[in-house]
Amino acid sequence: MPNLPIYKPPSNDARAGLFELMTDLQTLGLRFPAQADLGVHRRAGAGPSDHKAVQLGAQTIMVPIHTQAASRSPFEVRQLGGSGWMLYRGDSALMPIDFARVPAFYRRSTADGVPYWKIATLHGSDVLATTVLQKCVRYGNRAKSCQFCAIGQSLAAGATVAEKTPAQLAEVAKAAVELDGVQHAVLTTGTPPSDDRGAAVLARCSAAIRAATAMPIQAQCEPPADFAWFGRLREAGVASLGLHLEAVSDEVRRRIMPGKAEVPLEVYFAAFEAAVGVFGRGQVTTYILAGLGDSHAQIVAMCERVAALGVYPFVVPFVPIGGTPLADHPPPSAAAMSSLLRDVAGVLRRQALHSSEIQAGCGRCGACSTLRSAEARHG
Repeated sequence: MPNLPIYKPPSNDARAGLFELMTDLQTLGLRFPAQADLGVHRRAGAGPSDHKAVQLGAQTIMVPIHTQAASRSPFEVRQLGGSGWMLYRGDSALMPIDFARVPAFYRRSTADGVPYWKIATLHGSDVLATTVLQKCVRYGNRAKSCQFCAIGQSLAAGATVAEKTPAQLAEVAKAAVELDGVQHAVLTTGTPPSDDRGAAVLARCSAAIRAATAMPIQAQCEPPADFAWFGRLREAGVASLGLHLEAVSDEVRRRIMPGKAEVPLEVYFAAFEAAVGVFGRGQVTTYILAGLGDSHAQIVAMCERVAALGVYPFVVPFVPIGGTPLADHPPPSAAAMSSLLRDVAGVLRRQALHSSEIQAGCGRCGACSTLRSAEARHG
């Protein structure tokens, strides 16, 4: 490979410069040449949709590539004559860039002919992720559904199956570990019409995966009516738990996710406390989307409150997904995210919470946010 320019940050602190660059990429997105083979990328569905896993040095981040913002991004990649890729901002070459490989387990199918990639997918560089139930009791009812959610899109497109069985997930997990060295798993679910809020199916699937592999698992669901489900999930082999707020103020919750807002915040706080008692401090996380309308101060205050309970607040920039009511909603600015994540990193430092200590899940992976870099830099 020829001598390539490396991104030079505006200060002498290389880590700070890389943090700013990655934050810019996650908010502004990335353009590819029209003829480029995009390889592994995520479109629609749950999780980091319309994204691609990008490798910048030792850092892996999920960067939007299919959004409206990405189509106008000042960042683009250009191929270097078959010898790799270079990241550009305008006409300025910044640094070499690479992308997540196509995992070997994607080439396999179950005995009944279902491709493994329809059952679980690679997130980041080493995380196996699946939505166990690809349906939600609120989806399809815009008066109740989360306005950012695209859980039904990948199902409608034939890119997944409606419900993954424990046996299927165990089979795929075993292959992902053996063939691709996957390190941990995330099991999330649409909310079913039952009081367990999906905890029951998550427990069955987690137990099957743990019988086949030693891989740590994070389960993600809404707070069940009976917090005894936390103990059952732990007994099934779940190492960490995600209880996701997404929005933090009552006004934004009612406007953006009207059905989920019917579950009061106080129920979440009670669930956080009960879950930390089962999984331990730092092994319960919550996902917070910045850019939906909550202010900087509201998000930091919520992070302070949940962190004091031992819950790791994973703050990520909102990325609009095509086909949803928020498809045209602007993402937060890079400057706003940088400032916010520095303050959240300060919260984590004060509460002695560290992403590196989370056994499994989004906080451990960290690819959907630059919080982990802010934590290392400012925490």
